[in-house]
Amino acid sequence: MLDCLQQRIYHTPYTFYEEHGLSHTVREKAKLLNRVRRIRGQIEAVERALEQEKGCAQVLHLVVAARGALNSLVAEVIEDHVRVHVVDPAKERDSARAAGAEELIEVVQAYLK
Repeated sequence: MLDCLQQRIYHTPYTFYEEHGLSHTVREKAKLLNRVRRIRGQIEAVERALEQEKGCAQVLHLVVAARGALNSLVAEVIEDHVRVHVVDPAKERDSARAAGAEELIEVVQAYLK
């Protein structure tokens, strides 16, 4: 038996694979990884600006851009999660439920812009 530090077991109440296919994060893996790589580039630009002692306005501009990119990533993952795991407004027969899901997606997008 491995020591607790050597064997890391993470419990999550969520399943990572859909009953009828892969999770949306797996299906959209390439697109999401490209976004993460762009965000990494933006964070590295912040680091370079700090190392080069750039002005606070320039650093803040870079930080805000990186935060916006990260917020967009979060919004995309949440939207996909709602459409896949909660209710897809395009496929929902109950119009009130479909409208509620669409409103939730719009609120998340607006909040994370």
